[in-house]
Amino acid sequence: MKVILRQDFEQIGKIGELVDVKEGYARNYLIPRKIAYQATPSSVRQLEEEKKQHTKRVDKEKKSSETLAAELEKVSITIQMKVGEDEKLFGSVTSQMIADQLKEKGLTIDKRLIELEDSIKALGIYTVDVKLPGSVIGKVKVWVVRE
Repeated sequence: MKVILRQDFEQIGKIGELVDVKEGYARNYLIPRKIAYQATPSSVRQLEEEKKQHTKRVDKEKKSSETLAAELEKVSITIQMKVGEDEKLFGSVTSQMIADQLKEKGLTIDKRLIELEDSIKALGIYTVDVKLPGSVIGKVKVWVVRE
């Protein structure tokens, strides 16, 4: 049975592809879960409309992410930590701490989007990447200072 994929599906293919699958698989799994349409002329038109809406949504999301990334570039946050000998921190700076400081500045960022390459365990100035939707990466300057 020929079907047209509505969304990317690892085992079969990408969105918009015309693929040939077993009839039972299509009728019992792909079509009820709205992963695919049966390949008819009307479903081809419907898929084209969905593609247009999907690209508009992705473009809008990417534009808002780029705006947020530009705002993040302007922001620098300061985190005060207790320090022991040799300027080493008691504990380390976490992505949750950075997210909380950004929230105080008026930027709500989920802690899972903040990527710390290595844990921050010393005083200094660090640049931290924030992975935003649409494959946009924002950078935040983090100052770790003595409490």
